[in-house]
Formats: sequence, C-alpha cells, structure tokens
Amino acid sequence: MCGITGFLDFSASRNSAEMEQIVCRMADAIIHRGPDDSGTWIDERAGIAFGFRRLAIIDLTETGHQPMHSADGRYVIIYNGEVYNFLELRQELIRKGHTFRGTSDTEVLLACMVEWGVEKAIPHFNGMFAAAVWDRQERCLYLIRDRLGIKPLYYGTFGSHILFGSELKSLQMHPAFEGSIDRQSLTLFLRHNCIPAPYTIYTRVKKLAPGSFLRIQVDRPDPIDPPQAYWSAKAMAENGTANPFQGTLMDAVGELELLLRQSIRERMISDVPLGAFLSGGVDSSTIVAVMQSESSRPVNTFTIGFNEDDFNEARYAAEVARHLGTDHTELYLNGEQAREVIPLLPQIYDEPFSDSSQIPTYLVSRMARRHVTVSLTGDGGDELFAGYNRHFLGRKIWRRIGWVPQGIRTFLAAGANQISPLQWDNLFNKFNFLRGDEGGLPEQSEKIKKFISILPSESPEAVYRRLSSHWENPSEVVLGASEPQTILTDRSSWADLPDFTLRMMFLDLVTYLPDDIFTKVDRASMAVSLEARAPFLDDHRLVAFAWQIPLSYKIQQGQGKWILRKLLDKYIPGTLFKRPKMGFAIPIDDWLRGPLRDWAESLLDEPTMRSQGFFNPGPIHQKWNQHLSGQWNWQYDLWDVLMFQGWINHHQSRGNL
Repeated sequence: MCGITGFLDFSASRNSAEMEQIVCRMADAIIHRGPDDSGTWIDERAGIAFGFRRLAIIDLTETGHQPMHSADGRYVIIYNGEVYNFLELRQELIRKGHTFRGTSDTEVLLACMVEWGVEKAIPHFNGMFAAAVWDRQERCLYLIRDRLGIKPLYYGTFGSHILFGSELKSLQMHPAFEGSIDRQSLTLFLRHNCIPAPYTIYTRVKKLAPGSFLRIQVDRPDPIDPPQAYWSAKAMAENGTANPFQGTLMDAVGELELLLRQSIRERMISDVPLGAFLSGGVDSSTIVAVMQSESSRPVNTFTIGFNEDDFNEARYAAEVARHLGTDHTELYLNGEQAREVIPLLPQIYDEPFSDSSQIPTYLVSRMARRHVTVSLTGDGGDELFAGYNRHFLGRKIWRRIGWVPQGIRTFLAAGANQISPLQWDNLFNKFNFLRGDEGGLPEQSEKIKKFISILPSESPEAVYRRLSSHWENPSEVVLGASEPQTILTDRSSWADLPDFTLRMMFLDLVTYLPDDIFTKVDRASMAVSLEARAPFLDDHRLVAFAWQIPLSYKIQQGQGKWILRKLLDKYIPGTLFKRPKMGFAIPIDDWLRGPLRDWAESLLDEPTMRSQGFFNPGPIHQKWNQHLSGQWNWQYDLWDVLMFQGWINHHQSRGNL
C-alpha cells in the first residue's frame, strides 16, 4: 500500500528544480501511507511530476521502487494498492516474451500496458488499486481507480495546473491549490455522513468514480476527457440476477467457499507480517476461519473491546480465536482512551467524515500495526449477502405502506409529527407494549420517529434513501446551498432488479460501501501505515458470483447472510456466532450528554457558527437541546455537525481554507 501524488503544469514558467521541490512536499504530506521509501519523477518539457511514498509489502528490494518505468521506456507509473492476480498475468506475459527484473506486481502492470495498451490492460487487473500512468508516446496522463473504489484518488484543476493524489492533504501542498468549500457537498455530508463521489468538500476537486479512468491529453486545448467506465456494477448486478446460480443452497456454499478460499489465499501473499481483524461477527469470523485453514501456523488476529457491554463483541471474538487456534491480541479501552482519538480525526480524514465507527477502526488498526503490516478484514459481507437491518426493514415497511396513496401518507406524517416524543412514550406505556428501558431513551419513540420520516416516501428507493440518511432536509441547515444529484436520486443509475432488497443491496454497493466504509477503513489504517485487504470485495469474480446467488439463499428464517452462516458452520460451532448483530459502534449518544458535552458546546457556539457562515444554528441547537433533555437521540445528526466544525477549525488554523 502506498501514497501517490503529482501534477501537470501547463504554465510557461515551469522548471524542473521547482517542480521537484513541490512534488516532494506533496508526497511528504502522505508519508503515513508509505514510510518505507519515496521517489519522484519529473519531465519538465511535458510538465508532468510524479511523487510517491511506499509501504513495502511485496518485493522489498530496489526493483519494487516507484515511480517505475516500463521495459520499453514508454510508460511511467505510480501505483497504490495490490493486484492479486499478478502472478497469473506474469506467467501469461512471460509466454508472450516479456522478461522481469524483480517480483513486484507494479512491474507486471507495466508489462500488461506494454502488451495491450493502458485502456485494454486495466480490465485484466484483479484487486484494489489507484494509479497514475504517463504515456510518453501519446503525451497523456491516465488516472485509474479500482472497480469498487477501495483505494481513493482525487484530482482537480487550479489555473494552469491539474493536481492529483491519494489524499487531499497532498493536493493542499501545491502552491496553486485553493480551498473553496463546496456548500452543495456539505448538504450531502449532512445527509450521508460522508461526501459521495464525484463530489468533495472543495469546489475544484473531484473524486474519480470507482471502476473508471481519466485520460488527460496535454497537447489539446481542452485536455481532460470525461471519466470513462471500464466496469459497471449496474451491469454486473443485472447480469447476475438474470442468470442466477442453478444449484442447491449447499452447492452454492461450496462454490462460494472455493472462490473465497482463492481470494484469501491470494491476499495472504506478503513479504511482511500479516494478520486479520476479528470482531467475532459472521463476516470477520469467516475470513479468519478460512485464513487459518490456509495457514501452517497461527494467524495473527486483533480485536478492540469496550467496557460498555452493549458495544462490546471482544468476548465473542476471543471465543472464536480460541476455537480456531489463532494468535489473538485484544485491547480493552475505556471511553477516555477512545475519546482521545477525536482531535486526530480532522487530520486523518482530510475532508469531513462522521461515521463514528472511525474511532474503533483507527484504534484496532493502530494496535494491529504494532504486530503486522497487512491485515485482512471482513468488509463486504453485509453488502453482498444481505446483512443490514434495512434489507429487511425497508421491504417490510414498503409492503405495509406502499399501497396507501402518497398524499394520504404525507398527511398522516404531518399529523404524527405534532405528537411529542413524551406523548408517544406515554401512549405506548399506557398500553404496555414496546415499553422502553427504565431510565433510558424510549426505543419506541425512536422507531416512531424513523417510521414517520419514511411515511411520505414516493418509492422504495426513497425509503432506502431515508433509512440511510441523517439530516432529512440538509439544505435547510446549510446556508445558500441546494442538494445536488447523486446515485440515490438519479434513476438512470439504478440497476433494474426485481426485488426491493436487491435494489437496496445494489445501492449499498455503489454508495455506502465506497463512500463510507472504504473511506473509513482506508484512512484509519493508512494513518498508521497498515494495509487493509478485503477478500470479499477486492476480487470482482467473487462479487459477481455473490450477485448470482438467489436472494432466498441469503435470507432465510428472518436472517440475512444465510449462505455465509452455512459456510461458517463448517469451521466453528453456531453457538459462537449465532446472536443479534451488534455492529462496530461506540456510545456517542451518552458521551454527548456527558464527557463530550463541553467539547460539543464549544464547537456549536452560535456566534462562531454565524461568523463562519456555513450553518443555520437554529435547527442544530434545537436538536442539541432535545438530545440533552433525552427527548430524542440525535447523535448521528449532531456528530455530522461536530465533525465538520472540528474539520473546519483544524484546516483554517493550518491555512488550507
């Protein structure tokens, strides 16, 4: 895993010494992504500069150094990630007459480009990657991102410069960078707790979309082509559903096991110590179980535990580790230790990001890095095999309300909103059902609040959007902004699938997964120079097969991930993993009323917010007061605002805005 950055300079005053100095600063800004080695390459005549930071995983020798040149001298590459089928590609290329100096996958990528050209080579790559490739013959720059968007890649135009990099902090080091905040992106942030591609927090910077490449031809007046897709999640999902697996459930379990075993075997290739995150849930337990069966020695596994029982799965992970015989390391944290991470978040996530599981993800990454350089994760099990509560709840709700005309539902929702949370609580307690826990927030009120917000939805997809939203109307909170179109509001982007649950799973795959989960894991792990690999997701062959598995094999007896549970049954007793889903969460709601209250109130200071000019403080303070009083649990909405306020304070103090 590495960090890449660079720029194209179209000005007439460029010189190689200055270009070298600038790109070195850009690369040094992401040294955490690659502390083992660095490199630069400059072509003053073409105006191209590459910067690279290396985390050495495969081929630790000088032959793995980047920037790397192809054997024929035509291509220069800087590349972040892993292409796991590089050994297969290498053998194919050797048969075609290619020779290799070292053993790195980077050299194989270049040879593929020599053999087939850049655009035709990309679909051959199986893995997670973001790359910049300079074609000396055509005088063009290619920016490339993997199919599902596991690895990040930003780019932007600033006057006579085009900048790019793995993280925004590298772009900020270029003197041409200008940090104008995009208010429309801010509305998306309040809705989704992240900023979806292609948007970023800055008006002039974009994220390259997953499964696409960007071609920049320097000799043209308009050098940047629109991004081109080389792979389509939409087509993959539609094809898989239209051509389902024809065998029995156990046949499907066997085929899934073969593919997963191959994926894990390839992701265990490493010249440095390797391990896995183990939460004790179905997904990570499956990955570790197969890993251990492929290993001749105990696998290193890592778990973070919390003293709050409602948020602690460490005891389950320890039981799984004992059964499998892994070399298990766990660290129990109290709230104070977890809260110490909060001041680091604006630097780790250099655009606003507010999935609060970013905190335990960073902590488990930091612990694992003391022992290993690579860690496998269970990410993707929920998205591929129907594991989220919304995959059940959304379909159930729509079946019950969809037949009622939308106008009537909107009217009912407006009336229901006039009933206070306390009145709802008293009503439920009076009839003695769905009673909340004594002394805690009334769970029934939380359910009612969510149901009321969903009631006016005009379509199943609108139900999904609401279930996955934080602020219901973020344009009422962000001053001077409207909410732009995303995949969730662009019907032409939706896959044509026969079942609402399948459509929700598809939207998870193309929105929640790259924009939230991958962002969270990449930044948290790379902040401590740890490579995280996701065997469920960075093998597109396994992803494609998952979409061929009938939904009835994924959901049975009111449970999701049924096929995955049947696979895991072959390795560990069901008593070790058959329990309600907990998730990787922390008690933000209680912290905001207790130890984080002073910190939060300082960030929510009304005069400061008004002077900054981004938020309307009224709706924010209304939710803050309701949260403090215990009327509602607004932890997610408030955490969004707090993460932005912390982010903007940090970057204003550093002169990035």
